[in-house]
Amino acid sequence: MVLVSHLSFSNVGFSHNLMKRAAAKHLIERYYHQLTEGCGNEACTNEACGSSPGFRRMDNNAAAIKALELYKNNAKLCDPHPSKKGASSAFPENSAKGAHNFSACSNGKMNHKDLPPTREDFRDLNYLTEEKVYEILALCGETEDYSPLIRVIGRVFSSAESLVQSFRKAKQHTKEELKSLQAKDEDKDEDEKETASGSASAMEVDPDAAVSSGEGASHDGNNVQKLGPVEVSVDIEAVRRVYDRLLSNEKIEAAFLNALVYLSPNVECDLTYHNVYAADPNYLNVFIIVMENNNLHSPEYLEIALPQFCKAMSKLPLPALAKLARLWSQYGADQIRRLVETFQQLITYTVISNEFNSDNLVNEDDGVVAATKCLKIVYYANVLGGDLDTDHNEEEDDEPIPESSELTLQELLGEERRNKKGPRVDPLETELGIRTSDCRKPLIPFEEFINEPLNDVLEMDKDYTFFKVETESKFSFMTCPFILNAVTKNLGLYYDNRIRMYSERRITALYSLVQGQQLNPYLRLKVRRDHIIDDALVRLEMIAMENPADLKKQLYVEFEGEQGVDEGGVSKEFFQLVVEEIFNPDIGMFTYDESTKLFWFNPSSFENEGQFTLIGIVLGLAIYNNCILDVHFPMVVYRKLMGKKGTFRDLADSHPVLYQSLKELLEYEGNVEEDMMITFQISQTDLFGNPVMYDLREGGEKIPVTNDNRKEFVALYAEYMLNKSVEKQFKAFKRGFHMVTNESPLKYLFRPEEIELLICGSRNLDFQALEETTEYDGGYNRDCRIIKDFWETVHSFGQEQKRLFLQFTTGTDRAPVGGLGKLKMIIAKNGPDSDRLPTSHTCFNVLLLPEYSTKEKLRERLLKAITYAKGFGML
Repeated sequence: MVLVSHLSFSNVGFSHNLMKRAAAKHLIERYYHQLTEGCGNEACTNEACGSSPGFRRMDNNAAAIKALELYKNNAKLCDPHPSKKGASSAFPENSAKGAHNFSACSNGKMNHKDLPPTREDFRDLNYLTEEKVYEILALCGETEDYSPLIRVIGRVFSSAESLVQSFRKAKQHTKEELKSLQAKDEDKDEDEKETASGSASAMEVDPDAAVSSGEGASHDGNNVQKLGPVEVSVDIEAVRRVYDRLLSNEKIEAAFLNALVYLSPNVECDLTYHNVYAADPNYLNVFIIVMENNNLHSPEYLEIALPQFCKAMSKLPLPALAKLARLWSQYGADQIRRLVETFQQLITYTVISNEFNSDNLVNEDDGVVAATKCLKIVYYANVLGGDLDTDHNEEEDDEPIPESSELTLQELLGEERRNKKGPRVDPLETELGIRTSDCRKPLIPFEEFINEPLNDVLEMDKDYTFFKVETESKFSFMTCPFILNAVTKNLGLYYDNRIRMYSERRITALYSLVQGQQLNPYLRLKVRRDHIIDDALVRLEMIAMENPADLKKQLYVEFEGEQGVDEGGVSKEFFQLVVEEIFNPDIGMFTYDESTKLFWFNPSSFENEGQFTLIGIVLGLAIYNNCILDVHFPMVVYRKLMGKKGTFRDLADSHPVLYQSLKELLEYEGNVEEDMMITFQISQTDLFGNPVMYDLREGGEKIPVTNDNRKEFVALYAEYMLNKSVEKQFKAFKRGFHMVTNESPLKYLFRPEEIELLICGSRNLDFQALEETTEYDGGYNRDCRIIKDFWETVHSFGQEQKRLFLQFTTGTDRAPVGGLGKLKMIIAKNGPDSDRLPTSHTCFNVLLLPEYSTKEKLRERLLKAITYAKGFGML
């Protein structure tokens, strides 16, 4: 009894609150109409009435705000003037009479012009169709009063229920569908046929019946199943036509804006607490319809309406996000670009309008976070709608990478190895069944998704922390890597690598305490310059076999007989020397193409798989230790590292001559079999120049290539050249690479072309940018005579001399990710004028420059230093 009583009181209180809210809404509406239309008394003395002689007209937004103020202040509310009664919906009791009079006149077959000054309010209209919009628009055009249409738009577009039912496709079952249904279940078919035909005809004849029918159908499980993965019930083309007609009118546009402000919080609440999409997948229509508004990126929306709507959209469940991505993927490039610009505009506007820093993180701005999540939907739509290759995937390595022997201790310490389930994968990517690397060419370039103002204010150390913690309360932009530029992502990768190094160092220290082992917190390599490959690769091979986790320690290189301490510079030179040796064509591990200046795996190499594994380790170590390598691989190598096989299109980059020949074969208009006389057997050359025959198909020598099977021939040829012929070599190479990077977010953050930039650096050497970012020490500044002489000298160097200068100063002749402007070089004074050569600390990018007396002497000394520099010593 107590429970029932409590519930009764709760219901009474709830009803009472609803009544109070309805009364307040009614009063605010009366104030609003009083401001926009007036009471009808031309001699009205109420200053807050549109009929008052001294009243200043205002737009709908200002009127809405003023109406709220009047309601709060309990301001005077005019009674309707006799001339106004029945004409304004500001006074509902009279509106009802007006509607009744209109109905009576209609029955009396009066013309529209003969009607009394009453106005149809369309109060019973709970949804819109394209035809109904045009009908109301025509009526408003005749009276030159658009307030009925504005009210209808305000009512429908502020209600999720109304929008869900609006602009529906009117579709009946085809004969084939009816036959199919009948074959499955005749009784069920009869019921469904009656419902379908009834609902379709109702849509055409009786709008109110269509609404009730639609509402009933939306919750019917069978009806939900009829919608395919991309199919929606809303007529998108009709929505676009309606927007085109209406958005040219400023007053009507304001109605869309106000309605969206009212709609968004209710939709967010529905999705967060009521799971409405699961009950009715047609709820997605709300987002489809609103996002067709071409003016969403305009300033009026950016302040309140669009951020709130993005927050609501970000609450959609994963299946809904996937369906939206699939739907948008069918749009053209222009529509995708419009969607991107809408969300990008909001992000940029919010970032520029606020002062984000380490105390006020952009990660905590709900509008930016929500817009980024919405942009992710468009990103995957862009991938899905592009040129996809989902079939050619590399097989996963059957043999798992051996775990470290330290695993037991880590478990004892509560430090289980991270990402044991493999690298992170975006849930939406999994739901859609695609990867970014599957996309050969997106609808619009990936670069258009990068937001530079956001990258400028992002505190990457904090963002990385949120990325690793993976809590719902803290958002990390690293979960949406498409919005980050390569520099920002590289910084995130740098933090990940450094933390991994510190973790391995700490584990090693604990091991030494627990087991009494000798402390060895670094990956130490002691090598001889004359035997660098033998020394380095033998040592790395031992580590890879005994304890691969040691590869994740910080690299420390020591050249035997030299005094240099490795703070980064010695490692840079080590990598450069190793790469020079490994890619020497005389060794025979790689072939070199003079026309493309690129290396490819030698299918006839005598080296064992272990050697290629070690080369993969070296590449992984370079990324892990933030070193740039001078390697020249075709893009297909990086695609293969990301899990994609090489195809015919990749030959254009790796084997351009062969690609051109096969392309001409595909385009040949004559008789291929008679004119070319080629078969499914191809000839390759081994290491000694001898021909080696290979059958692309069993018995290939006897199978001629014809016009019908030439596509198969080309596909098999490419498969052999890029995959089968180098399968052992590449598999070993990839395995070595993943020994170092398997726990890294590398694959999650970067696309293949970005991985190439990460490994090789930028080939564009902008020394002007380097000059602008260089700092000075020891008494030098940018206005000193010698500094001006120095930069004039460097700018006058040729390309090769500039590379030598970079090599001398930084340890590599390539620019880092982001260009030379990201390189923090320091020029320090190294005493007065003397004959000493300039020296450098490559670990810290510091150039020690004596204050030479003349520009000529400076040039001569500098050229000698950069030309003959080799080795490390102590100053």
